[in-house]
Amino acid sequence: MNNDFRYKNNSIMAFRFRSSIFGLFFMFFFLGSWVSFSQVTTEVDTTKIRIGEQINYKINVEADTLSLVVFPEGQTFAPLEAVEALKIDTTNRKDSKYLLSRIYKLTQFDSGAYTIPRQKVIIDEKPFFTDSLKVAVNTVQIDTTKQKLYDIKPIIEVEKSKSDWWKWLLIALLAIGIVAFLLYWFIWRKKPLTKEEEIALLPPYDRAKLALEKLDESDYLVRSEVKEYYSELTFIIRKYLDEKVYDRALESTTAELISRLNLLKDGNQISLPKETIAHIESILQRADLVKFAKSAPDIELAKMDKTTIDKAVDNVKISLPEPSEEEKLLDQKYKEEQERKKKRKKIWLTVAISLFLIIATFIGFGVKYGFGYVKDTIIGHESKELLEGNWVESAYGFPPVWIETPKVLKRVDANLSDEVKQKLSMTTFAYGTLLDVFSVVINTTTVKMPQQQQQKQAQTQGQEESAFDLYKVSEETIKGFEAKGASNISVKREKFTTPNGAEGLKTFGTLSIKIPNSEYGVDAKYELLCFANENVLQQIVITYPKNDTYADNMVQRIMDSIELKPDEVEEDQN
Repeated sequence: MNNDFRYKNNSIMAFRFRSSIFGLFFMFFFLGSWVSFSQVTTEVDTTKIRIGEQINYKINVEADTLSLVVFPEGQTFAPLEAVEALKIDTTNRKDSKYLLSRIYKLTQFDSGAYTIPRQKVIIDEKPFFTDSLKVAVNTVQIDTTKQKLYDIKPIIEVEKSKSDWWKWLLIALLAIGIVAFLLYWFIWRKKPLTKEEEIALLPPYDRAKLALEKLDESDYLVRSEVKEYYSELTFIIRKYLDEKVYDRALESTTAELISRLNLLKDGNQISLPKETIAHIESILQRADLVKFAKSAPDIELAKMDKTTIDKAVDNVKISLPEPSEEEKLLDQKYKEEQERKKKRKKIWLTVAISLFLIIATFIGFGVKYGFGYVKDTIIGHESKELLEGNWVESAYGFPPVWIETPKVLKRVDANLSDEVKQKLSMTTFAYGTLLDVFSVVINTTTVKMPQQQQQKQAQTQGQEESAFDLYKVSEETIKGFEAKGASNISVKREKFTTPNGAEGLKTFGTLSIKIPNSEYGVDAKYELLCFANENVLQQIVITYPKNDTYADNMVQRIMDSIELKPDEVEEDQN
């Protein structure tokens, strides 16, 4: 009996021992499971928001210092929209542990009750999931009895960025002013008349009398320069007769001139006394002897001849009839015509000098900067104006696409059906269209994956598998070009890497764009960049004119500015 008792007692103790062992095993198992899952926790600042407000959704991960931790990226919080993902915050803990925290700012613009799906966090290639969370989005109630209503505020003018255009304008105005002053000073200004010009403007009679006075004051006779004296004397009388009596008096011989005077007297055209004509003939003959026969008359005789010519000038003036009204009118018209000729001459001279300066300036700048550039600067060129304008650097969509463009890209409605909206979301920003030849379009497409599919994707142990085939996306985009009227499309593809290291597919080539309501087309180039990250597709489409140097430089600048930051985890943890 004692043996039986001992046997039963030993059996009971063995059973209890085994039960204790199993109990400890299960305790350690569940404790280990609890410790593993306790590595990932979440925090939210609120579960109730109004439309447009933001939730700070925080994921905390406790891991070893050597562990590789991958936080969720992209629009994995659907139906809520991720506005911003802050950088990872690292805190040192005891026992060689790190506490990694990352805050996601979430929002929603439609009222209702939503569930933030479980988020996948990968720790050393092992997936961990957070708990789902319900969030209420309420509408904003407006009490019009208490809340005042105001008119729409007017547009506020923003001061444009400063540029140096005013300096170039000032230089141009200064140069034009200098040229205008020089033209006025040397061409249009009424200059003071010289003595010769004042004498030339005198009537023929006054000029003849003034010339005789100067001859009387000369030193010809003192120096016994009789030949020069008679040459000047005969020129005075011949010049006066040429202007008032006979228009060939200067080139006629003495005999021809006297014959002409007698003929005019006999025709009653002038009432000049025969004695005056005889005196003129005598003096002209004596002058011919002095000039050609080297005759040397007495100085007193020369003075008498000068007095005789002086009286002859007076007699000629008296003998000439008074001009009629018709002659006066003709004389006035002649003077006006002379003034018009002078003015036309000044105008032509001004135009010629101005054209010369313009052409010289064009050639000078053309040699330095290139004739095409100078021509486009003067006439204007759309691509050049865009290239040299004020560029805008901004981020578009989420995950953000950082890009620098000549103009701000405006948001475009995708016009998706309700059925498509349940499967994906799409944001599009654009400047211009395909028909505008130059255009820039940024499109971000996010596939809304069910929770089961997210869990299945998490089981891939951290390996990212994109939901998009970039080659097929490229083919569909080319078909979209054709649907919009593009033709003769050439296609080339190559790998593309942004300046910050994001990799994607580059599709580029040429195409022809048909001008609306016309049979003609425009040759253009295109650049299509595609990037995919899990359930997010980002596309950048650029079209621009062919054989346009400014457009080529503009597109190169745009391409060099593109930055995508779909994955900042490694950078933050390092």
